[in-house]
Amino acid sequence: MEVSLDISKITEAKRIRQVRLGAAPVTLEEFVAVARFGAKVSFSQEYLEQVTRSRQLAEKFLTENRKVYGLTTGFGDNVRKIIPQEQAVELQVNILRSHSVSVGEPLKKECVRAIWLMQLLSLGKGYSGIRPETLSLIAECLNNDVTPYVPQDGSVQYLAIEGQINLILMGEGRAWHNGRLMSGAEALAEIGQKPWTPAPKEGLCLTNGANAATGVSALALYDNLIAAQTADIAAAMAFEAFRGTILACDERLHSLKKHPEQANCAANIRTMLSDSAIMKKYIHAKVQDAYILRCIPQMHGASKRFIKDCAANILEEMASCSDNPVLFPEGGDGTALMGANFDSTFASGSADILCMAAANLAKFSERRTDRLTNRYLNQTYPAFLAERPGVDNCYMIVQYTAAALVGEIRSLSAPATADSVPTCANWEDPVSMGWWAARKSLMVAKKLHYVLGIELMAMTRAFDLLQKEEDGFASATKTVHDKIREVVPPVEKDRYFGPDIENTAALVSDGTIIETAEEIAGTLAL
Repeated sequence: MEVSLDISKITEAKRIRQVRLGAAPVTLEEFVAVARFGAKVSFSQEYLEQVTRSRQLAEKFLTENRKVYGLTTGFGDNVRKIIPQEQAVELQVNILRSHSVSVGEPLKKECVRAIWLMQLLSLGKGYSGIRPETLSLIAECLNNDVTPYVPQDGSVQYLAIEGQINLILMGEGRAWHNGRLMSGAEALAEIGQKPWTPAPKEGLCLTNGANAATGVSALALYDNLIAAQTADIAAAMAFEAFRGTILACDERLHSLKKHPEQANCAANIRTMLSDSAIMKKYIHAKVQDAYILRCIPQMHGASKRFIKDCAANILEEMASCSDNPVLFPEGGDGTALMGANFDSTFASGSADILCMAAANLAKFSERRTDRLTNRYLNQTYPAFLAERPGVDNCYMIVQYTAAALVGEIRSLSAPATADSVPTCANWEDPVSMGWWAARKSLMVAKKLHYVLGIELMAMTRAFDLLQKEEDGFASATKTVHDKIREVVPPVEKDRYFGPDIENTAALVSDGTIIETAEEIAGTLAL
């Protein structure tokens, strides 16, 4: 079944309340609805039946004492050791306990939920040999807001993270429930569940696969898509604030570059500014603007192409079974195939590329903010957009914040997947380093939301100043200005600007800025 992205639905995640897992791939917005916004998970009958068939095959292999990795053998370099059947359950308990060794501060709730959801998706394909009741227990934890305490540092791909998450199913480890941190056993008891004992192969299932990297990369993908569309809205406001020439977005110009994302960006800006009297007035006022305006379609377009390519990889991984081994019911007898579907490079390599896309959007956004607050470059605005320059600093240090965030984004954009440190007695000789790639891509995306929030705040302040001289803002940009003014009061003198940044960034992150612009302009193209 084809996996695709529908950008027109990207802001719907916060309104989805129920996601049913079955034959069809989940959409990105459904995934985010569960991971970030707490939507409930349920299973279709088909989902349960294919999981049951796969478990029956695992039991058959165990009874026949077939040599199957992780079912009748040890793990990693211990694959050479055959495990007696009477130790098969102990083997699975041991992998969860021994692999739960990540360190540091706890992983955020949305990331833990994203990983659990990815395990339900991957293991639910019916090729892993896990029991339906095990997946149902994970769903119960998700649906009852149980969040394992998972130290986030010290994993090359997934093992330590997924071990920590699933330790609580056995009543071990710690978890949050109803705002309290408690033992895994207490958390299970509070939702009416008992500690679980893994059946043969199940411990391996729950510490295996590209699920951790893919789940967090999916969140980063969503946040980058939100940012890319929001960046076009900020750019449209910049054209008016700087009284630029809209000819830089002329359709004829962009028809000569065969990149649809570039043309789409230009079309978005033209559409949002279609009724702007300011654009009509200044269309021929100068020969051309600085790069920061006239290169927007090219720069934003390239970033969007990076993000779209990453979306294809991540969505395909979300629809995959990334377990090892996988069990095929061929010819009635069945077979176990040992390979490397656990590798996360498709998702984590894309996470690295998402960082570069975000860095390009961030550097352009920050430069627009700097130009607007810089009295040497901003044409007619007072220094730092202050009402009383000198006594008031206004957005002087706000721009510092944007500059610092861009610096942090650049540092985090070094590709993690280009590195490798061999593990497991060199049995796992190249590793993806996918966990760090995924984590930093989400960190970068959240920093980008702040950078864009700061720019939107500055553009809104510029509109307040500009309307003293100019009439005729575009309906779409004026509506965005008014939406921001609902959470950020007009600036009359210096005040504590930190909450203003947080409030504007929140409008970016939850898609409100996009929805506000699209109420007037229609769906913005990617």
